[in-house]
Amino acid sequence: MFRSIKSKILVSIKNKKINVFLLFLVLSFIVLLFIKLSATYTNTIVFKINKINIPERFLVLNDSSHTLKVTLKTNGFNLLKYYFKKPKINIDFTDNIETSKDFYIWNKHQGFSDLNNQFPKDIEVVSITPDTLKFRYDINAVKKVPIKLNSKLSFKMGFDLLDSIKVYPDSIKVIGPEVLVSEISFIETDTLFLEDIKMNVDKPISLQLTNNNKNLSFSTNSVRVNAEVDKFTEGHLNIPVTIINIPEGIRIKYFPKKLYVTYYTSLSNYNKINADDFTITCDYNNIDNSSEFLTPQIVKQPTIARNVKLSQKQIEFIIIE
Repeated sequence: MFRSIKSKILVSIKNKKINVFLLFLVLSFIVLLFIKLSATYTNTIVFKINKINIPERFLVLNDSSHTLKVTLKTNGFNLLKYYFKKPKINIDFTDNIETSKDFYIWNKHQGFSDLNNQFPKDIEVVSITPDTLKFRYDINAVKKVPIKLNSKLSFKMGFDLLDSIKVYPDSIKVIGPEVLVSEISFIETDTLFLEDIKMNVDKPISLQLTNNNKNLSFSTNSVRVNAEVDKFTEGHLNIPVTIINIPEGIRIKYFPKKLYVTYYTSLSNYNKINADDFTITCDYNNIDNSSEFLTPQIVKQPTIARNVKLSQKQIEFIIIE
């Protein structure tokens, strides 16, 4: 038993020694790494070109060979970040760039200051190669096209739209070669599916752009759909009937002199509708010799009333000599 306890103690001491050794080894590595990264280095790094502020009417053709080799002088900490992801550098197409018949031309003598400002002050830009970059371009067409909403909506019983569904923006810019842009007359949205609607709608919806040519660009890839929803009810009003175009010397009697109209409107608009908002007429000129009836028509009704219907389709009349 004593030997067993003794062996366990010896193993424990050895393990502690190993753990302490490993700890010192890790700490030494960290200190060495810190010293190395604190030193100053001069390295050349390849930057991809990020083209910004290209005028809408120009299409700059993609070319994967467009890169800049930038030699930087700084400490290892600053250089380290450029090795974890592919670095990019901006070239602004509204500043320090020339145009020829077929190319945008950038040269480092004009653009050096702009590129240098994209690096922190503790990084020195030693050199840039090549001296010149040429970007081939083509003339773009710019066209404004309407948005076509695709939707499948169902409303909770008694609810409906107050007005038509609005799309914001209702049109977008399509930019690209004339031959492609001219073929586009509208842009469709993805289908908006909504069920049992009883509240106002305000939702983003994506545009169907994935199948379009890669040489086309669009001012936005989504729009907002907005619609006002309210509870609806049925209304009834008794409206006078007016006979028009009665010839001189003729008098008529007709019945009924009033007709009920039924309509569908929102609760918020219900009290805004009254009998003066409707006009029902019968045109005497539409009577043939054998007819004993006039045909009533609604010639005026409020825009906030829907599905307006008359209680009957004929008015009886007699001519008084």
